[in-house]
Amino acid sequence: MNIDEYRSRKKITKKLVLKKKVKIFISKCLMIVILVLSCLIVIKEKPNFKNKIIKYVYEDNINFIKIKNIYDKYFGKILSIDKIVPPEEKVFNEKLDYEKANVYKEGVELSVSDKYLVPNLESGIVVFIGEKEGYGNTIIIEQVNGIDVWYSNIKITDIKLYDYVEKGKLLGETIDKKLYMVFEKEGKYLDYKKYI
Repeated sequence: MNIDEYRSRKKITKKLVLKKKVKIFISKCLMIVILVLSCLIVIKEKPNFKNKIIKYVYEDNINFIKIKNIYDKYFGKILSIDKIVPPEEKVFNEKLDYEKANVYKEGVELSVSDKYLVPNLESGIVVFIGEKEGYGNTIIIEQVNGIDVWYSNIKITDIKLYDYVEKGKLLGETIDKKLYMVFEKEGKYLDYKKYI
């Protein structure tokens, strides 16, 4: 084989590869168009379907732990951070310390020291930060066990929405000598005595 034959074969191979890539791209575009049109037809034909989606997205809680467990089961862990980042010594790793507990609305009112540093009871994802009526400034963490825990009446530190917080991490400090906590799972309030 001489150099001219080699160059002509290489040009033919490049053309075939380019044609194949174009075909794949066009077929992917067609599949996306078909999926979008199918979704639009279903939404148009069944208005109840649209209402269910709106209710699920805007009104119901998204259970991140279930999504994570399903992902881990079928695809494995995304990235094992503990193998990449060397472990560091924890500065704040406290347990919940209170003097007295009283039932308060759906949860519990804990009597704590002034400007008490509030620890996270269990690792999880921050799903809410803001004001709750009757509770004040609140952070809600969906724990790895699926329980949503409300920590209320606190000044929150640098934690942001959808952060993953480890067990024992500092969430903030109480505004006064009261810490309100609520334990909830799948819309039902749980007895606080099992968890504190």
